[in-house]
Amino acid sequence: MRSGVVALGLAMASALGCERPAPPPVLDHSGPVADWPDYGRGKDALAWSELNQITPQNVGALALAWEHHSGDVSDGSGETSRTSFQARAIVPNGTLYYCSGLNQVFALDPETGRERWRFDPQLQNKKLGGPYPLVCRGVAYWEERPGPGAAGPAAACSERIFTATLDSELIALDAASGVPCAGFGRSGRVDLREGFAEAPRWEAYVTSPPLVLGDVVVVGGLVQDNLRVDAPSGVIRGFDARTGALRWAFDPVPPGFPAPADGRYTPGTPNAWAPLSGDAERRLVFVPTGNPSPDLFSAIRQGLDHYGSSVVALSAETGQVVWRFQTVHHDVWDYDVPAQPVLFQLPGVGGGRPGLAQITKMGFLFLLDRETGAPLYPVEEQPVAHDGVPGEELSPTQPFPTHPPPLIPTRLPPEEAFGFTPIDASDCREKLGQIRNEGIFTPPSLEGSIVYPGNAGGPNWGGIALDPVKGVAYVNAMRAPTVAKLIPRDEAEGLDFAGAAYPNELYPMKGSPYALSRGPLLSRFGAPCVPPPWGTLQAVDLATGETLWQSTLGTTRDQAPWPLWFDLGAPNLGGPLATAGGLVFIGATTDKFFRAFDAASGDEIWRFRIPYTANSSPITYRLRHNGRQFVVVAAGGHGWSQPGDALLAFALPEGGAARP
Repeated sequence: MRSGVVALGLAMASALGCERPAPPPVLDHSGPVADWPDYGRGKDALAWSELNQITPQNVGALALAWEHHSGDVSDGSGETSRTSFQARAIVPNGTLYYCSGLNQVFALDPETGRERWRFDPQLQNKKLGGPYPLVCRGVAYWEERPGPGAAGPAAACSERIFTATLDSELIALDAASGVPCAGFGRSGRVDLREGFAEAPRWEAYVTSPPLVLGDVVVVGGLVQDNLRVDAPSGVIRGFDARTGALRWAFDPVPPGFPAPADGRYTPGTPNAWAPLSGDAERRLVFVPTGNPSPDLFSAIRQGLDHYGSSVVALSAETGQVVWRFQTVHHDVWDYDVPAQPVLFQLPGVGGGRPGLAQITKMGFLFLLDRETGAPLYPVEEQPVAHDGVPGEELSPTQPFPTHPPPLIPTRLPPEEAFGFTPIDASDCREKLGQIRNEGIFTPPSLEGSIVYPGNAGGPNWGGIALDPVKGVAYVNAMRAPTVAKLIPRDEAEGLDFAGAAYPNELYPMKGSPYALSRGPLLSRFGAPCVPPPWGTLQAVDLATGETLWQSTLGTTRDQAPWPLWFDLGAPNLGGPLATAGGLVFIGATTDKFFRAFDAASGDEIWRFRIPYTANSSPITYRLRHNGRQFVVVAAGGHGWSQPGDALLAFALPEGGAARP
């Protein structure tokens, strides 16, 4: 909070004529240059940069350098659903590329924000069912490698931008012009619904960027939760980057599971809606999966839990399974693996083995051997409550990591109920005493069960940032319990499922014995019943497993009226960026601020008021030795905040004398 107060004081002093504005900091041009070519910076998804021009000493001078507005935004009041601008841009070849919530793709000058081209896919699927806003979290880049038959560097589509859409299409664009690549699929497009059973388009589509590994473009997809048992397939597919031809498909069914008689992909399988990562040297694709359908009742899944809520390593050449590690057995809590797997290799971690770090909604950070999937440190199968509703079949144990141990609380006893006043604290204690509440993995029940961490996390799709020099992971998380209640089928008749709105959810789970009611656990005054902080950012030493620091992330501003603006933390969706300059940048919160934290101490040392909430993940780049380091973040709201379209770029002022 320190820098916000300091910045406000300086601004007031300057306005009153009491103090001259401080001179611009000296720009240091001696450090490295670096771009941001992939969603997570590299295929390893570290979300870390070696850039060091911006430091804790000069970040207070960081200012808005440029902004770009797509105009491609909707508040949901018309024929188009509400949008959320969650994109993380990429800068692979001297151009910045990003996508809007309605899948328009933009190419900008990275240093000025000037638009070079835009592509509009002319979406048909603009009105979604379910609670989710329209999002596109990123695009991917591919370039022709030298070799026999390769196109020359200046040839059209020798560099491509791949985008996957809400219409379930994979589109290849010429990176220089934005024109669809004619030789890819049909006029630049591949239909991702081929092989699917008939279903409304809004039940399955793509929100995360494709993964490009060599000449293979790998695509997963989102499947709407909790609607029906025979939901669309969660198939993962690899396509030829030049032609769009299908190279392989991984239908995530157990070994020996019978294929559908019609030759289509298997309905109800776990999907991978989060970003994928890859190991180019080992030719491996790492897939974070969700749970199969129906989401909160597992007894009728017929074994489809085998790849559910897991990290799965696939061969990039064939799509064959190399290994799998399951983070939740028989998941009935919607604890999808929500974030991109992160690859590392550190001398003091796991004996120096090639590693993979996977964060989960539960706040569990699993450290795995990248080649085998075996845990680098002990993972304990601990007993949990497993007496679910009649007919349910749950696992009596669940895997708990020991190094590091769980990063957020996993129990919420009544005596810890929070309230702003004795009245609402008492209300929360009463609710916690009446609802089934046996800690994490309490089974959903007919009377209602506490899900804590909630089904949104803990951490979510923003993932982590990992400093490969210091061996430190930076993790943001929320503390927001929910209540899950199963409704017997005969009692569910006549309920208005279409009229339910997030966060108070109501789902039919057709084909199962139950429907689902789910919502946040709040006091009568609307405050979370869990003690603050409600949002955190923490640093974890991967060698020791210890938390180095934990800081409050976010305030109640923009959700509560003034003067009820408290530094209690906030729900957060989006992820961090770490730099060698010693900073961690993050938006993610429900207040309209973009922040920088000191990576060594966890102190919040800079914040900037932005036009919309930044529920996205930032990037950084510096493209010239005599140029500036930019930090870019998308600000465009989430399901509970005002939608927007502001891509914001920050840099130090140019006025300071340069240090060579």
